[in-house]
Amino acid sequence: MDNITYVKSVDRALKIIKLISANKNMGVTEIAHQIDINKSAVHRILTTLVNHGFVEKDPEMNRYKIGYTFLEIASNLLESIDLREEALPFLKELETLTNEVIHLVVYDQGEVVYIEKLEGNETLRMHSKVGRRAPMHCTGVGKVILANLPRPMASNIIDQKGLPKHTDKTITDKEAFFRELEKVEQQGYAIDDEENEDGITCIAAPIFNHQKEITAAISISGPTMRMTENRIGELKGKIMSVGRKISSRLGYS
Repeated sequence: MDNITYVKSVDRALKIIKLISANKNMGVTEIAHQIDINKSAVHRILTTLVNHGFVEKDPEMNRYKIGYTFLEIASNLLESIDLREEALPFLKELETLTNEVIHLVVYDQGEVVYIEKLEGNETLRMHSKVGRRAPMHCTGVGKVILANLPRPMASNIIDQKGLPKHTDKTITDKEAFFRELEKVEQQGYAIDDEENEDGITCIAAPIFNHQKEITAAISISGPTMRMTENRIGELKGKIMSVGRKISSRLGYS
């Protein structure tokens, strides 16, 4: 390790924090034994951490646990996370990999809203545009969000918005549509098979937040002649992997 930037006392403090975090409650002797530091050094570090609220001491049991300062820091971090900013490097990764149109959307008032679009290197005309809204029932991103919402909430959205026909392939029967959502939930991705725009096929994957709630979705869109069944089979693992990576950046585990 670089001796210029390496601070031994800070390193020890961080090791103690990680150890206590993993083991709930620990005493000085136990900590000293596990990280091979003498008890007096451990005690000094713990006293400092207690003073700053990073560790709490149970005076009766003489044991230590993680303090609420970490909750405050975590809350500040989660509030500062910018979905688009966190997702963009992964969207670019998908764009480079596929050369197709990549979308990032969020759910709002029964519709999806495009908050990022990467055009890829292939020519493709689509209605999508950053800031534009789209229906949920006939888009891959919309279906994957609906599939991961509580069923009563998804049903309420469909009752309000209906299942209007956009193309000959749009699913317009409610029972058939909810069977589709069950399939999407089980497989972890959704397909828009020319259901929103003729000649365009999309595959979409969910993004979850730190509360394990569906918060957004990503998609790869291309002309149906390129988005064959074989290619969809190749892309599904990649897009779900990217969805998991973005979710992880949002605190999901």
